[in-house]
Amino acid sequence: MASARTPLLADSRRLSRDTDELDEQDEADLQSGPHLTLRRLRGAVWTARLRETIIFIWALLATAAVIVLAVWTQHQNQGSTPSSKPAGKRNLVFMVSDGMGPAPLSMTRSFRQLVDGLPHDDVLALDRHFWGTSRTRSSMSLITDSAAGATAFSCGEKSYNGAISMLPDYTPCGTVLEAAKRAGYTTGLVVTTDVTDATPACFASHVYFRAQNDEVALQEIGEGALGRVVDLIFGGGRCRFLPNSAEGSCRQDDINVAEIAQKKHGWTYVDNRAGFDDLWEGKNVSLPALGLFARGDIPFEIDRRNMAHIYPSLSEMAATALKALEEATKDSDKGFFLMIEGSRIDHAGHINDPAAQVREVLEYDKTFQAVVDFLDRSDTPGSLVATSDHETGGLSVAYQRPGELPVYGWHPSVLAKANASSEYLNYLLNDHIESVTETSGSLKDWINKNLVIKSLGIENALDSELEALVSHPEAATTLFAAMVSRRARVGWSTHGHSAVDVNIYSSGGPGTDKIRGNVENTEVGKFLRDYLDVDVDAITEELKEKFDLEPPGAAEVEQLSAQLTVHPESWMAQQPSDSFSLADAF
Repeated sequence: MASARTPLLADSRRLSRDTDELDEQDEADLQSGPHLTLRRLRGAVWTARLRETIIFIWALLATAAVIVLAVWTQHQNQGSTPSSKPAGKRNLVFMVSDGMGPAPLSMTRSFRQLVDGLPHDDVLALDRHFWGTSRTRSSMSLITDSAAGATAFSCGEKSYNGAISMLPDYTPCGTVLEAAKRAGYTTGLVVTTDVTDATPACFASHVYFRAQNDEVALQEIGEGALGRVVDLIFGGGRCRFLPNSAEGSCRQDDINVAEIAQKKHGWTYVDNRAGFDDLWEGKNVSLPALGLFARGDIPFEIDRRNMAHIYPSLSEMAATALKALEEATKDSDKGFFLMIEGSRIDHAGHINDPAAQVREVLEYDKTFQAVVDFLDRSDTPGSLVATSDHETGGLSVAYQRPGELPVYGWHPSVLAKANASSEYLNYLLNDHIESVTETSGSLKDWINKNLVIKSLGIENALDSELEALVSHPEAATTLFAAMVSRRARVGWSTHGHSAVDVNIYSSGGPGTDKIRGNVENTEVGKFLRDYLDVDVDAITEELKEKFDLEPPGAAEVEQLSAQLTVHPESWMAQQPSDSFSLADAF
């Protein structure tokens, strides 16, 4: 009997943990009535198993229902307003790293690790906010220029290379900045190029070709079809705002745009470092505020850091703009929209200067982190989205000479030795040639001692390299850059743009999942308008009614299109007290 009861007692112990089927009588029967006990236990086992089965099926169905509900809710939310944008007041910062593809990030990351003595797993601020990638083609070409690229961001539309917020049929398209201003947002533009250059121009003006900078300057201050749409503009390009009769002007006419801005449209105007410092990091800014801190472009960061008493940096201008816009909107039910461009990453790519480019990327990365920190501290919800309009230079962080076996390595230490851009060295060389009469041999020695060794840190210059600089000083910019690239084992495939996909970065927030993964550049533009919840289409319709710029004729189209061709060797430096900027076509 004992052997027969053992499994029943085991069943009893198991059942006692899960059910209350056994009462006191059952317990007594276990001691005195084995047959009755067996019958009762079989019934209890069957009842318990039935209950377990029912509970299991119920749990399975409940889980399935929860999954179905979650999927349905997600599907519904994808097209609903609450999930695609925040409620109430909000700020949006859009950053553009002009010409920065994925390769400059790798180059800059390794450079920073070397210079700052960081471990191999240390990353840039941008790396920590990687979001996706963007396809960059324009409506006319697999390779875009900055104008068509910026039009994709500002209007959310594809257009032709050279278009400044114009569609392929030569009609204007409303921009997210214009729509934001109309909706009550405060708006701003911060760049390191001429403020009439392609990217900033696409947010606040409409012209047929990017070379129409004089018209862009007028529209940016408020002389366009919509009146004034920008509240703050910081950057270079002072020469576009001065009449051609004034010293330092580069306008084709005698219009004093800076004067019109102040007298007609109420802009406060500063044009030097002292004026910038008087803004007290944004605490003493009266909007609308126009700050033009260089005649042309603000110098490359590698050069600017030695001229900080003359030019503010990108991060300084951005921090001042953020504070000014925050102060201006503190009592408003609307926030602000700010576009910040690390403009000269592109120029370093055009001239294939890796030493200049890594410093530009580092300054852009510093600015990106400053914006993230600002948004984290702010009481107003906000988001940061950053991307590039295209890649410039076809950079490869490797170089192999024809016929040479593969070399697995490159040398950031070469870039660390350089303390000036090839653009600045071009200026110094040509200024020296104009001021001093020297023989070919003595000029070669001067170049080697004062420019190559002192500024580039290259002590093994080839005689052929020095001869080229003596014979072709007009091409010195690219010749100096090539000397650095070869020794660093950095390769370039072009002096123009490429079709490579570019990275998207973000601080996250409502709706930013729409630009995760691989998307068209126009999707980035559509996100900006969706996040701010503004009506860009209404602005487009208004522009079509009011826009009165004469359409270009065939000859003008041909002439303006020709200016899109990039000839880095023709870039000309300017006076040392101003920007060492590139030719106006860039």
